[in-house]
Amino acid sequence: MTNATLSFALIALIAFGCQWFAWRVKLPAILFLLAAGIVLGPFTSLVSPDELLGDLLFPLISLAVAVILFEGSLTLDLSEIRTQRMVVRRLLVIGAGVTWAIVAVAAHFLFGLGWELSVLFGALTVVTGPTVIVPMLRTVRPNANISNILRWEGILIDPIGALLVVVVYEFIVAQSQASGIAHGFVTFLQTIAIGTVLGLLGGWFMGWVLQRGWVPDYLKNLATLALVTTVFSVSDTFAHESGLLAVTLMGMWLANKKDVHIDDILHFKENLSVVLISGLFILLAARLTLDDITSLGWAAIILLLIMQFIARPASVWLSSIGSTLNWREKTLLSWIAPRGIVAAAVSALFAIRLEEAGHEGAEILVPLTFVVIIGTVVLQSATSRGLARLLKVAEPAPSGFLIVGANPVARAVGAALQQQGFRVMLTGSQWEHIREARMAGLPTFFANPVSSYADHHLDLVGVGKLLALSPDPAMNVVAGMRYRTEFGDRNIYTLLAASQTETAEKHQLGSKQRGHTLFTEDMSYSKFASLLSKGWQIRETRLTDEFGYDDLLHAHSDIIPLFAISPKGRIEVLTEHSALLPEQDWKVLSLTGPNTEKKKLQAKKQEHRE
Repeated sequence: MTNATLSFALIALIAFGCQWFAWRVKLPAILFLLAAGIVLGPFTSLVSPDELLGDLLFPLISLAVAVILFEGSLTLDLSEIRTQRMVVRRLLVIGAGVTWAIVAVAAHFLFGLGWELSVLFGALTVVTGPTVIVPMLRTVRPNANISNILRWEGILIDPIGALLVVVVYEFIVAQSQASGIAHGFVTFLQTIAIGTVLGLLGGWFMGWVLQRGWVPDYLKNLATLALVTTVFSVSDTFAHESGLLAVTLMGMWLANKKDVHIDDILHFKENLSVVLISGLFILLAARLTLDDITSLGWAAIILLLIMQFIARPASVWLSSIGSTLNWREKTLLSWIAPRGIVAAAVSALFAIRLEEAGHEGAEILVPLTFVVIIGTVVLQSATSRGLARLLKVAEPAPSGFLIVGANPVARAVGAALQQQGFRVMLTGSQWEHIREARMAGLPTFFANPVSSYADHHLDLVGVGKLLALSPDPAMNVVAGMRYRTEFGDRNIYTLLAASQTETAEKHQLGSKQRGHTLFTEDMSYSKFASLLSKGWQIRETRLTDEFGYDDLLHAHSDIIPLFAISPKGRIEVLTEHSALLPEQDWKVLSLTGPNTEKKKLQAKKQEHRE
């Protein structure tokens, strides 16, 4: 395709299609992006990145990888490592070291790579990352022990692994540029020193500017992007190949600066990374040739088997010595470790640079890394759910609730459901509400539930229903749309705001997207909150043969049924159009007035008298 405009349009359209399809099927997008690039390049020759971008290809890849690494390092809060379980901390050190060593040795003997490139490739395969782990966890649904370990390992190993890969690469370059080991080591230290100093200075300066409010909100993202590219370029100018280390450390500095708010910057960088990753991986895969892929032969399959059956199990079992994990949980942890974005992006950049520097064997780094990514994602996505069920470590059908909001209504509903043994997770961005929920012993997630941060960090294990209880109708609608594919249409419930109950249907916001309307036709958030402030409470009533559901409704005028729980523990959410009639031995959770309990006591006294 000779028309550059059409080529860019085709890449953008296919990139969107890959991301959308990955979202629908709950699989890592990188799998479809790489497959699309291979089809566009080696198989059809529709896109030729070298012809399309020419001399700009290498600088654009460098800047894209720099932004991706900076965005990843923004998520590394060192305090999170200290608060994690022993197994997670060991996986970041012992597990990463074991995987690194085994894969490096295997690559050396299977492909005849020099030890320098073998060690670099081993470092590349250490990184998993949340973008590949989170979609897989939502499909596999392992128990909380496994889910939490895998999720936090993916989040924390992403920037740590990137830093490790960059440092190894710096050492290789320093050795190749110097004459003798001693000179090479000095060059390596100079590169590390310059990258470290400029990265920390860049992070400090960015934080200092943000603290003083010198940059208006609408320019913060542009300022950050400009400073990241500047630090990367200046560092590379002073010390060749030190730029990636500089931007990685710059992101880590900002992530751990407690008095600097980076939420808006992180959100922008996440969105920008999606764009860069989508285009970058299609271009990188399109640069491959069929010979690049077929030349790997059976050695690539053997390497995959070594990673799957030797490297990962060894790292997990060594890291979990003395832990409370049983052998079933360790086995599933040993099976799940898909490789992702950092490995693909960094391998492509380093391969180009090492090829230009004359390193023999550097040309197989990209196809080998892509084979590892595709192989681990496909194999583990296809088999992990079945293995989890076989090992009996899979969660049953999710019955928990994701509650949008941590306001008084959300806290009252969440407490009532938790008391019945159902998992709840209250989400919101208002700290005072989150604090009250935590003081009440309710699990919380302090973030916008529809943010990219929530996509990577929100633990939905055991959760299968959404209760949108925010007083903001727009938030409820957006949350309903976001989690519709996650939970299904029938499991999205919304409590209307007061304005919505009084507004004609044609003026209501997202009437179809908000899901089922909770409780009764005239119930709204403001009414629910008002009743709670007047002493109404959510109470449990067990139905009997003598006192059924109709008796409950007719006996008390100040009662609003909310949920019904079957004798087998299945919960039903009552809505304005609910036709459910709970029977004997069901439990009904109702919002009841302060006089209801008095009436019950009076009725019991009357029975005793009779």
